Amino acid sequence: MDKEQTAVESLRMASGMSLKHYQAPLVVTTSGGKDSAVCIALAERAGIPFEAMHNHTTVDAPETGRFVREDFRRLEGKGVKCTINFPVYKGQRVTMWSLIPQKLMPPTRIARWAESQKRKENREIYEASPSDKEKRIILNNDNDDRRLFETCTLKAKRTCNPIIDWTDGEVWDYIESEKLQINPLYKCGFSRVGCIGCPMAWTAGR
Repeated sequence: MDKEQTAVESLRMASGMSLKHYQAPLVVTTSGGKDSAVCIALAERAGIPFEAMHNHTTVDAPETGRFVREDFRRLEGKGVKCTINFPVYKGQRVTMWSLIPQKLMPPTRIARWAESQKRKENREIYEASPSDKEKRIILNNDNDDRRLFETCTLKAKRTCNPIIDWTDGEVWDYIESEKLQINPLYKCGFSRVGCIGCPMAWTAGR
């Protein structure tokens, strides 16, 4: 069985678990990046019910925001529920710029607010789930040090990482073979499409 079919079968299995145990569809989180585009395409290929979710950092590149909104309109046209979450800190809606004075520093390559040392040692879901997150299975697209299926007993979450064993080359090959629409920033030389000013954005990439 090739990697594409294996990923599709993994998604079908995760969907079945979500529907059986939580009576809720799988949630596919998307950053607006290439891995997310592939995971959404695979979920569509799998023919499973799913929702799509994006967490806006408030410092995403305009191209990323537009791409996510356009792709969500496409998915919503197919009946897929799509949600964009905005950050909240201490009960208040915030932006990166309003947080910097409170944190006394911006996030850096070494000190990222969203990834504390504890999280590095015990990786969690890289994008937040909805308010009833304890009742959802989340599709995780952050492939650093991951397993195909993971369980966080503390937060009662289960994650599925369907392209965990795909190389960047295989991701790009799939994008090209399936003619997937991707974030236009990749055509501008970016290999990552996270926050504006991200120190990891300008790395050798395809």
